[in-house]
Amino acid sequence: MAHDPDRRGAGAAPLKAIGLLPDSYHILGTPEAVNFGLVYNFLPFMVLPIYVAIERIDPRVVEAARDLYANPALAFRKVILPLSLPGVFAGVLMTFVPVSSDYVNSAVLGSSSTTMIGQVIQAEYLANSDYPTASALSFVLMAVLLIGIFAYARALGTEDVMTVAAR
Repeated sequence: MAHDPDRRGAGAAPLKAIGLLPDSYHILGTPEAVNFGLVYNFLPFMVLPIYVAIERIDPRVVEAARDLYANPALAFRKVILPLSLPGVFAGVLMTFVPVSSDYVNSAVLGSSSTTMIGQVIQAEYLANSDYPTASALSFVLMAVLLIGIFAYARALGTEDVMTVAAR
């Protein structure tokens, strides 16, 4: 299929027609495009562990909260959310690490002004052949990720995560 320059940005045409977007608006080459691409690529890695954690919650516990006059929002906040935190923890681990080092979305959907650390490491290693700088940046990225993961695990507690993982 040939590229039609008149069709570029056709998805935003209705929003431009009703005045929600200016006529000069385009999505490619913006940080929003990179964010949409990251969400599109990594959303299943976040949703599936949360779904599994919520699926394992005994419905009788939620029913007991309803019997004790908890409205749906309170039942979610006091029962479902705390019991699903191991799934949230697993989802964050499964998405945070690859998202932080992703360089493809930034290169394809972004512009030269939308740079992520993975793109900088890739450029230092492949384009500039500056292996020490690329290694140092990789190590700093890994250290920051590990500090964040350990802080997150400490804040949530890993006992619940280990019992859910052992099932």
